[in-house]
Amino acid sequence: MAGILGVVTYAEQALAAATTKTVLQVVAPANHRVKVLGWGVFFDGVNTAGEPVQVRVLRQSTAGTMSSVTPLQVQPVAETILTTAQYGASAEPTAGDIIDVIECHPQQGYEVKFPMGQEIIIPGGGRLGIDCTAPAIVNVRVKLFFEE
Repeated sequence: MAGILGVVTYAEQALAAATTKTVLQVVAPANHRVKVLGWGVFFDGVNTAGEPVQVRVLRQSTAGTMSSVTPLQVQPVAETILTTAQYGASAEPTAGDIIDVIECHPQQGYEVKFPMGQEIIIPGGGRLGIDCTAPAIVNVRVKLFFEE
């Protein structure tokens, strides 16, 4: 890791009721680890009595079927970011180890920035996904900060 900071974010995505959807997947380049510095999800629900959305951060072993999104450099440098990302699964990837799970009210958001030394590491060629399961229809925005 050479200190190149990147962020992946995308416009709102619709969540169907009671259906798990991978809203973001980050893929480390082959033979190159990626350090996840933080992540966040933000919902636009209108029901004050809405049940919480379950959000999981997990390793995924396949790509699923999604659209690609280009990570952006936080501080532009001459090197190119090699990490790739995709969003909005129409066919879910294969889930692996669950690293983190939270429940968030559908009118709120949640963001975490990991302390130094406690970041999630994506091994070379590995995949890390964020998926959401909402009890009712709601939209979500997602972001993930990383270093490569």
